[in-house]
Amino acid sequence: MSSTRYLEKIGEILAEIKTRETGRIGEAAAAMAASIRRGGRVYMFGSGHSVIPVLDIFPRYGGFVGFFPLYDPRLMWTNVIGPGGARELLWIERQEGYAKIFLQSYPLEPRDVMLVFSHGGLNAAPIDVALEAKAKGLKVVSVSSHANLKIARRSHSSGKALAEVSDIAIDNCVPPEDALVDVGQTERVAAGSTVAAVVVAMSLVAETAARLAETGGVPPTFVSPNVPGVPPGHMARVYQAFTEFYYARSMKKEGV
Repeated sequence: MSSTRYLEKIGEILAEIKTRETGRIGEAAAAMAASIRRGGRVYMFGSGHSVIPVLDIFPRYGGFVGFFPLYDPRLMWTNVIGPGGARELLWIERQEGYAKIFLQSYPLEPRDVMLVFSHGGLNAAPIDVALEAKAKGLKVVSVSSHANLKIARRSHSSGKALAEVSDIAIDNCVPPEDALVDVGQTERVAAGSTVAAVVVAMSLVAETAARLAETGGVPPTFVSPNVPGVPPGHMARVYQAFTEFYYARSMKKEGV
């Protein structure tokens, strides 16, 4: 069955991540924990489908204050065609310079970390985000397909792919074509990069929390109301903590 084949393929990818990428995940989590510990932010960015792991890290159950998602509706889609459609998104995320303008709304500091998701690792938006973060002194962590680097032409003016401008480059271990299942036609079906990216994202959350727990505790954490013993008002306190976290940093004047 093709459904079984997909599950087998995903299992192989996750096993490969566990075998090959655990060290880099640990290194990235150490940097993230250190940033949060000293009052920094772990910014997260992805465009198109790569916004999904960003959405899944925070805010959600098991996510905690310290992670700071970066969302731009222009780099996501709300329609397949028409306003907010996928074609428009695909065009915008390939334009150099746009992401740099987007980041002007956020006060990046050297104590922060930038986590960037992009399966292909070639579009302008994620590379621009990584380069701008590095220019501001941030450590950059990326999650992308390293197999794609072996076959893809670099299209960014830097001549680099996302993994090549990152301080810590995590491989999602998904093949360049992303789709995993052959059903007897030219095109394969059933993508794997989203599953892989979310697994890496949750691994980073778990390891970052473990390292914070060793040195003073994990920041306020969202908990499902279905968990016994959660005190009334817990979620409101987490939202309040993030609100204070969000507004604690003032913007420095720049030439905007």
